[in-house]
Amino acid sequence: MSEIKASNSYLVLPLIVCASFSLLLSGCKHEAKAAAAAPQAMPVKVSPVTLSPVPISDTYVSTVKGRRSATMQPQVEGNLTRILVKSGDIVKPGQLLMQIDPLKQAATVQSQQGTQAQKKALYDYNKIQVERQRKLFDAGVVSRDAFDQAIQAYENSKADYEANTALTDTQNQQLAYYQIRAPFAGVVGDIPVHVGDYVSTSTVLTTVDDNVQLEAYIYIPTERATQVRTGLDVEVIDTDGKILTKSKINFLSPQVDNGLQSILAKAPIPQGAKGLRTQQVVKARVTWNTNPAPVVPVLAVTRVGGQAFVFVAAQKDGGFAAHQVPVTLGETVGNSYPVLQGLHPGDKVILSGLQFLQEGAPVQPMG
Repeated sequence: MSEIKASNSYLVLPLIVCASFSLLLSGCKHEAKAAAAAPQAMPVKVSPVTLSPVPISDTYVSTVKGRRSATMQPQVEGNLTRILVKSGDIVKPGQLLMQIDPLKQAATVQSQQGTQAQKKALYDYNKIQVERQRKLFDAGVVSRDAFDQAIQAYENSKADYEANTALTDTQNQQLAYYQIRAPFAGVVGDIPVHVGDYVSTSTVLTTVDDNVQLEAYIYIPTERATQVRTGLDVEVIDTDGKILTKSKINFLSPQVDNGLQSILAKAPIPQGAKGLRTQQVVKARVTWNTNPAPVVPVLAVTRVGGQAFVFVAAQKDGGFAAHQVPVTLGETVGNSYPVLQGLHPGDKVILSGLQFLQEGAPVQPMG
């Protein structure tokens, strides 16, 4: 009986040792798994949010117009016989653009000039007759009545000749209307007519625009009436947001456009500005004032479903973790966005590794 007890005691001891060893191994495995599960902090480049001068501005649709623009319409009727320019040509003042058939008017001028020559001959004859009658009257050869009749004939022929001369000049001026000339130096616009077309005084032949002296026409909503003033900075930008030129408002209309409920403002386009033409539609960014505001680099911003976000390195458990913050942004200023809502000065904005970040991921900020 005693041998059986001893044998059992020998069996229990190894079992206890094995159980203890198993528990020890299990604990080690859990610790190893916990150590492996703990993610390492990802090094990221951060930049503290600072206050910078940010322009407060609004962008409006604007139209570029020339200070000098002429719509060419004939002052006479007839068929076009020549078109000497094409759209886009640069012309000089007085340059011939088109010719309307002048044959009928030229014939009228020639007839009028013939009549004028006849009246000139009669005028010259009566002028000589007056001098003859004066000498005869002084010599007592002719009566006073004959001398007065000679003077009257002279005066009548003189008035008739002068009236005919004025009429001839008018007809000559009319002949000049059959030639369409550029009123000033500029660029020829669209030419909707063709050689052989019959044109009248209501027909638009083309336009000539001075593409040097340009202005941006900006319509400011009336709710900005108390803020708009001459001298405000204006940036003319294209549809891609590229700044084409800079200017200042130099004119404000004293009246409100009832249809648009807006105020017309003009800003001159500096000479030499490229990429701008008459009647071109652009955008005009009007700066009202400049205030300090938080700014973040453009590269720090991500967008999800149209909402802008930035990641900041927030303190957590003695370290730092990525925290996604929704922000409201203004228009870009250089390579930065002004932050209207969402950030405060001193926040550490993450600039690198954004594609690998997620909410709560441990990070190691680096300057």
